[in-house]
Amino acid sequence: MKDSKVWTKWLYTFILLAAVVCVYKLLDNFNEISQFVGKLFGVLMPFLIGILIAYILYLPCRKVEAWLSKRKLKLIKNHKRSISILIVYLIALILIIMIFRFVVPSISQSIMDLINNLPQYYSNTKEMISNLPEDSIFNKINVKQILENMQNINIEQFLNFDAISKYAKGVINVATGMFDVFVTIVVSIYVLAERKEILSFFKKLVNAIFKKDTYMVIEKYFYKTNEVFFRFLSSQLLDAIIVAILISIALLILNVKYAVLLGMLIGLFNLIPYLGAIIGIMIAVIITIFTGGLGQGIWVTVIATILQQIDANVINPKITGNSLKISPLLVIFAVTFGGAYFGILGMFLAVPVMAIIRLFILDYIDYKNGIKK
Repeated sequence: MKDSKVWTKWLYTFILLAAVVCVYKLLDNFNEISQFVGKLFGVLMPFLIGILIAYILYLPCRKVEAWLSKRKLKLIKNHKRSISILIVYLIALILIIMIFRFVVPSISQSIMDLINNLPQYYSNTKEMISNLPEDSIFNKINVKQILENMQNINIEQFLNFDAISKYAKGVINVATGMFDVFVTIVVSIYVLAERKEILSFFKKLVNAIFKKDTYMVIEKYFYKTNEVFFRFLSSQLLDAIIVAILISIALLILNVKYAVLLGMLIGLFNLIPYLGAIIGIMIAVIITIFTGGLGQGIWVTVIATILQQIDANVINPKITGNSLKISPLLVIFAVTFGGAYFGILGMFLAVPVMAIIRLFILDYIDYKNGIKK
C-alpha cells in the first residue's frame, strides 16, 4: 500500500515536470507553433465555413423537408431530405445571383461616386456653414474648426480606390478559390444530409465518455446553447435584411443620394444590437448632410430613427420571440467588451455568448439554492 502511494506521488511529479517542459517548449517555439496553427486553420477553413453554412440552412431545410413529408407521392417522401437540400440551395443560389446582379453594382457605383465626390461635398458643406448666422448653433460648437481638422485627414489613405480594389481582389481570391469553394459546398451538403447520423454519433461518444448525470447535463446545455445561437443568428440576419430594405425604400422616396448604399449600411450595422443601429444612422446622416444638405440630413435622422424604433419594438421581437431575455445594460456591456477584444465579430457574437453565460450562472445559483427545474 505504501509502495503504491510512493509510485502515485512519483507519477504526479513526472506529469507535472512533463507539463512544465511542454509549456516551456511551447513558449520557446511560439512563432513556429503560431505558423502551424495558422496553416491548420487555413486547411480547415473550408470545412468550418461548410459547417456554418449547413448550420444557417438547417432550419429552411427542416421546414421544406417537413412540407415534403406531407406529399402523397412516394418518390418525394422517400427522397424528401435530398429534395429539400436541393430546393434550399437553388433558392440560395437565385438570391445570390440577384444580389450580385442588382444590389452589388448599385452599391459599388455609389461607393466609387462617393469617394470621387468627397472633396466637392466637403467644400459645399464648409460653404454652407460659413453662410450661417454668427449666433448659429453650428458656429457655437465650432463646426468650422472641425471641418478644417477633417480636411487635414488624408482621406485617400483610407478610401484609395486602388488600395480598396487590391484588398477586395485579395479577399475574393481567398474566398472564391475553386477548390475551397467546392469543398465548402460539399461539406455543407453532407452535413445537412447526414445531420441526424452526425448528432447521434456525438451523443454516443459523449455517453461513452461521461457518466449518465454528466451526459444529461451536457445534452441539456448543448440544446440550449444551440437554440440561443441559432435563433439569434437567423433572426438577426433576417432582421438586418428587413431593416436594409425598409430604409432603402424610405431614402429612395426622400430622393436621398446613395439611398441603397446607406440602407444597406444601416442594415449591416443593425446586426450589432443596440449600438449598431445608432452608429449606422449617424454615419448615414453625416453622409447625407454632405451630399444633400442639412435639411435632408434631418429628414434622414427622423425617418431612420422611426423605422429603427418600429423594428426594435415590433419587427425584431416578433422574429426573435424575445428568446434571449437579456437586460439592455448587459447587452451594451457585452457588445463593448466583445468589440474591444474580438473586433466586429466579437460585437456580433457577444450577445448570444452573454446569454449563455447568464444561463449557466442562473442555473448554478438555482443549484446552490436547492431549486430544481
